[in-house]
Amino acid sequence: MAHKNTYKRKEIKYCLTEQQYRMIMFELGPFIQADKYGKSTVCNLYCDTSDWELARRSIDKPVYKEKLRLRGYDVNSPDDRVFLELKKKWKGIVYKRRFACTLRDAMAYLRSGIEPPGANQVFREIDYTIHHYNLQPKLFLAYDRLAYCGREDEEFRLTFDFNIRSRTESLSFMDGMDTELLTGQPFALMEVKAAQAMPRWFVDILNQNQLYPASFSKYGQVYQKLILAKKEREKCLKVS
Repeated sequence: MAHKNTYKRKEIKYCLTEQQYRMIMFELGPFIQADKYGKSTVCNLYCDTSDWELARRSIDKPVYKEKLRLRGYDVNSPDDRVFLELKKKWKGIVYKRRFACTLRDAMAYLRSGIEPPGANQVFREIDYTIHHYNLQPKLFLAYDRLAYCGREDEEFRLTFDFNIRSRTESLSFMDGMDTELLTGQPFALMEVKAAQAMPRWFVDILNQNQLYPASFSKYGQVYQKLILAKKEREKCLKVS
């Protein structure tokens, strides 16, 4: 199956309670179908600077921001395919470019700088970004995803993410799911991905259920929790 490796689209997020999720799924039924990923566990390895520059920027809501990560879906083997992804956001428009390779080759590149087979122009952009910022693997972040597309327009996509969890140690997809759940996360994080305007039927469902966009960066949220936890530890040490 061919996979698209460059994207330009709007991505809008909605934080749903369990009741809102169940209601909207009932109403969406006639209009959507499972996409090529369907139900999966999405694993990400985010790369950042030594002082978390990209994470800090992601929560400041700037006009321009970028992230670099390694992403895989239901990865079970070092030979499974994963994606090195460079994601940029400029004035509400998301530009994503990704390079596919095996997990084994991706980790050899991230850890030792060994160029993966088939390196192309997209990989050169990723490589430039890594060296420009001096990025290193910093955070493993995973979640359970249900992915759908429109029955009449497969370019219109909806994803629902659950159980956002992370760790800063054992930064490998092969180290299992010994992670910490993100506190305060919504029951489901719905994300709309559309190259064009949202379909009228979807806008009607949003309005009927009084659902409004929310600013929620998984990476930024986890980073904030890490910093708060660090400050709390330092406070306790001072008291003791």
